Amino acid sequence: MPDNPRIEELRRRVLRDPASIAFAQLAEEHRRAGQYEEAIEVARAGLNQHPAYLSARVTLGRALIEVARLDEAAAEFEYVVKAAPDNLTAVRQLADIQQRRHQVSNDTKSGQAAIKTAPAIPLPVSPAPPPPIVPAPAAAPQHPERRAVIDAAPSSVPVMDPVKQPPIDPVLTELEAWLAVLVDERSRRPSANAGRH
Repeated sequence: MPDNPRIEELRRRVLRDPASIAFAQLAEEHRRAGQYEEAIEVARAGLNQHPAYLSARVTLGRALIEVARLDEAAAEFEYVVKAAPDNLTAVRQLADIQQRRHQVSNDTKSGQAAIKTAPAIPLPVSPAPPPPIVPAPAAAPQHPERRAVIDAAPSSVPVMDPVKQPPIDPVLTELEAWLAVLVDERSRRPSANAGRH
């Protein structure tokens, strides 16, 4: 299958001038074409000469995600976020990696739970004694009108049990904390127009 003409053109440019920043475009074209290993190789070679080229790091991180090398991808996106905290692509990709790790962790736990709950040979067990009967405490006398209102109240009103609250997603919690830090840092920066009158 012949290569994409754009890839060929960029490859020639990089071969003519190995110090060219065209490597980032070449890596991105490989990634878009589904050639993830080539994208990783080109991006890493170019980043050896241009380590601060953030868009090349984003391309490298995306290609690493595609080949399930999440730790390496996270390292690239963390580098970008430290250098440019408002780079939304890097922020989103880090969130995606955290979500994938969380999913893998949950899948692993549920797999282990399935192994632990595999049917075992049942042992004979003696039945538990019935619980003792305790008389209910006498209800305090109530006013007849209040009793009628209480009796007429719908029984289908849901009551929130504080023990059964829905679980909080740790990824969202981490992202919210990170965004709060960003907002705080931005509010402390002097405004560009502060000195002008």
